Amino acid sequence: MEAIVLAGGRGTRLRTVVSDLPKPMAPVAGRPFLELLLRSLAAKEFSRVILSTGYMAEKISGYFGCCFAGIELDYSVESEPLGTGGAVSQAARLVREDHFFVFNGDTFLDLDARAVDAMWQRAREPVIVAREVEDTERYGRLEADQGHVVRFAEKDLAGPGLINAGCYVFHADQFAGVEPGARFSLETDFLAPLVERAAVALHVASGLFIDIGVPSDYARAQHLLAGLA
Repeated sequence: MEAIVLAGGRGTRLRTVVSDLPKPMAPVAGRPFLELLLRSLAAKEFSRVILSTGYMAEKISGYFGCCFAGIELDYSVESEPLGTGGAVSQAARLVREDHFFVFNGDTFLDLDARAVDAMWQRAREPVIVAREVEDTERYGRLEADQGHVVRFAEKDLAGPGLINAGCYVFHADQFAGVEPGARFSLETDFLAPLVERAAVALHVASGLFIDIGVPSDYARAQHLLAGLA
């Protein structure tokens, strides 16, 4: 299996606690968060990962090099911020397989990657991985019907529900029509319109999920992920 990991974020909301590193390199339990993520992907039998980098890209490539934990690494470096969609579109040009996963470089998601891959193999349609949470207000809510995502609901909706867990599977040619260098949001500009016009499969993960993007969750991750370091 092959994946793109979005690791170009500046981590603006984490500046008060991590000021001199790109967000994915923020230390968690004594290790860069991205190291914990890559080790998890290696355990799930990913053989190749494309790291989409931008801000302080050299601190990531200098640490991991061309191979880490048995995973072949390649790099897609943004010369200027392209947004999550532009970053995936650029990195997708380096994909070798006929499909690829996308993971956020600031989110730990424990999922059955083989089951998600099998879902893609059966229907060969895009997959969005969701997670059931007690309060969707921070994340925004997904609406689903018969195993497919049908709408991205507005944010600020409180209460339990499904959220976008920041993991996807796409065909290698999914972004072939996108102009090189285009800047756009993967969720708002690409996925939200896509689910209204095409079949996009839903996989609901039940494992550990934490986004380190805000100081409170970053602090919580120090304990939750300590066993992985």
